[in-house]
Amino acid sequence: MGAKYKLEYVWLDGYLPEPNLRSKTKIVDAEPKTVEDCPIWGFDGSSTEQAEGHDSDCMLHPVALYPDSTRRNGFLVMCEVHLPKEKGPHPSNFRATVPDDDGGMWVGFEQEYFLMQDGRPLGFPPEGYPGPQGPYYTGVGFGNVGDLARQIVEDHIDVCHDAGINLEGINAEVAKGQWEFQIFAKGAKKAADDLWMARYLALRNAERYGVDIEWHCKPIRGDWNGSGMHTNFSTTFLREKGGKEYFEKLMAAFDKYKDEHIAAYGPDNHLRLTGLHETQSIDKFNYGIANRCASVRVPHSFVANDAYKGYLEDRRPNSQADPYKILARILKTIQSVG
Repeated sequence: MGAKYKLEYVWLDGYLPEPNLRSKTKIVDAEPKTVEDCPIWGFDGSSTEQAEGHDSDCMLHPVALYPDSTRRNGFLVMCEVHLPKEKGPHPSNFRATVPDDDGGMWVGFEQEYFLMQDGRPLGFPPEGYPGPQGPYYTGVGFGNVGDLARQIVEDHIDVCHDAGINLEGINAEVAKGQWEFQIFAKGAKKAADDLWMARYLALRNAERYGVDIEWHCKPIRGDWNGSGMHTNFSTTFLREKGGKEYFEKLMAAFDKYKDEHIAAYGPDNHLRLTGLHETQSIDKFNYGIANRCASVRVPHSFVANDAYKGYLEDRRPNSQADPYKILARILKTIQSVG
């Protein structure tokens, strides 16, 4: 018998307010060289909130292929969900809302999350709370980060790099048990594909340690930092030309459509965007140079020599947000400026 290859098809279900990751394995005889070598495959949409039981077929259309170093002859296949009989993208398929012409967008996501065990953040005592925030951010030592968390996040770096995902860094975050990883890619769809696959690998890696990953933006109420997914973005125009006049028009558009942006930036954001813990209030929009309490942080490099070009950081998206929705909304606002 010749070699067999394991293709792990990964997709997003139809649960609200934000989707969950799903996956299943297809065994094939030939090694896929490109995503076009991966066949369209069906699944039961009635079990994923994407179809009724009397008409349950949904189709997985492969869109990105990654090597999977955790399995012999393994590959990961990111998929869009489509309706059967070539009827187009499923209503839950927000990847289809991201335009192919993205103006040369480059994206860096800062994905925060909590490691959870037995229903509480990793490192929290069985009852009560650990010491207050302060030593945990970029912390070192067992009392600040433990040993299990370090193993989990180090493994995640390796499997992402093996998959060809440009994970650019990690760090322990402000709250106990809270971590962050950063993903960068050129192209809006690729950036979002890579972020979803990095999330998938984080979840699957944590299974080995009996640990869950909590993406919700405020799993621990009270005086604990919430989790965000700060979205750093630029277009060819912003990188190469920019200018103060264009920048001010762009920020005016971000202000005009602030409610539409918040609607795309993840559920329960009112719990996180309170004006505290390095956030602006959810009902306001502002921007500021190096201001981590602003809606949009403007790097010093952006305004250097009055150039007003480079990248900007939208700090409002939260950790559970769908990156396809985030980038579709940002692009729509950019395109409204012309």
